[in-house]
Amino acid sequence: MADPPRSEPFPSSRLDSDAGALFVLQSKGEWWHAGFHLTTAIVGPTILTLPYAFRGLGWWLGFVCLTTMGLVTFYAYYLMSKVLDHCEKSGRRHIRFRELAADVLGSGWMFYVVIFIQTAINTGIGIGAILLAGQCLEIMYSSLFPQGTLKLYEFIAMVTAVMIVLSQLPSFHSLRHINCVSLLLSVGYTFLVVAACINLGLSKHAPKREYSLEPTDSGRVFSAFTSISIIAAIFGNGILPEIQATLAPPATGKMLKGLLLCYSVIFITFYSTAVSGYWVFGNSSNSNILKNLMPDQGPTLAPIVVIGLAVIFVLLQLFAIGLVYSQVAYEIMEKKSADTTQGMFSRRNLVPRLILRTLYMAFCGFMAAMLPFFGDINAVVGAFGFIPLDFVLPMLLYNMTYKPTKKSFTYWINMTIMVVFTCAGLMGAFSSIRKLVLDANKFKLFSSEVVD
Repeated sequence: MADPPRSEPFPSSRLDSDAGALFVLQSKGEWWHAGFHLTTAIVGPTILTLPYAFRGLGWWLGFVCLTTMGLVTFYAYYLMSKVLDHCEKSGRRHIRFRELAADVLGSGWMFYVVIFIQTAINTGIGIGAILLAGQCLEIMYSSLFPQGTLKLYEFIAMVTAVMIVLSQLPSFHSLRHINCVSLLLSVGYTFLVVAACINLGLSKHAPKREYSLEPTDSGRVFSAFTSISIIAAIFGNGILPEIQATLAPPATGKMLKGLLLCYSVIFITFYSTAVSGYWVFGNSSNSNILKNLMPDQGPTLAPIVVIGLAVIFVLLQLFAIGLVYSQVAYEIMEKKSADTTQGMFSRRNLVPRLILRTLYMAFCGFMAAMLPFFGDINAVVGAFGFIPLDFVLPMLLYNMTYKPTKKSFTYWINMTIMVVFTCAGLMGAFSSIRKLVLDANKFKLFSSEVVD
């Protein structure tokens, strides 16, 4: 485990002997690079779940929650960026979420709370990315070879092998070109899916639409909070300080431009996917809208070329997502194992990097193959992880750093957001655990069937 911060400030000079900072979190990027990293961290194949989230909320509440989550997360990330800028101007440049939280809140235990939550989120997303990529390969394989004998875990092993190779890219900054392509891929498969949904909705083969919610009050409440947790997890990233660390100092103002780039893509992709998918399929929307377009029985509801291209785009982006969310783990490993007195590509540093990153990816791949019901587990991780890191801590850090008066509008907005989303997180966690329990009888280790 990484060492907790000391009580004194964190001057930049301390970074000279920090291999995690020098090798993994290199500060060389421009604002558009931060935008690429942020977009890859937020805009992923999980957006294909948005029609399913609307299914538990309905039209008007779905729009309200989606818009509220977008505004709150943008505001939260902007506040956290301001706190990081303030600390940097004070001679305490923080490049890690855990150190920022411990320093501002003045509590060593916060260091371990944040690192635990971050590790759970990042490892969970790494496992989920490999699992989903394996599913994409399986979909393409079963379409080409309907009688094929390969199992899901074999495709997961193939994805893991590719991820092991890609994981050897040494720094977060070295992913900038990959994440630029990732941004284009997210826009690409969004347009393909939206076009397929609109074409289906306007055709004579359009499915019967029903937008009713759960028949019981308790069912509606649980579904609503589960949907809120899903949307919160889709907007979350939990690694903004590490992304800002990749910017060439001074980072002041650059992160806001990166956020604007990211949220421009979010606006285009999130709303179009949610509206088109829910409009066509209503309360029969699947947890992945591609599954609605490719039903188990009967012909596909969109041209095979369109679906195939969308699946390929999703597959390729999943590699980028897995790499982005692995960087915190690599930074911790590098800080412990590397020697800053020798070069990044020296044998002394190259061998440990190769071994440790290979083991980490192999672990994620093994867990993905063993737990093909990881979507349910990820919902719980999202409720316990993303909401504290992205909806609560940024406001708390800002209030502790800038100390707005209790009569100020900013203070009460921040307090309201913290209270509301703490309650929503608790309810979302309860709802997610409830779904996990209800689905427990469907779970089977190393299964070829993924539980929705």
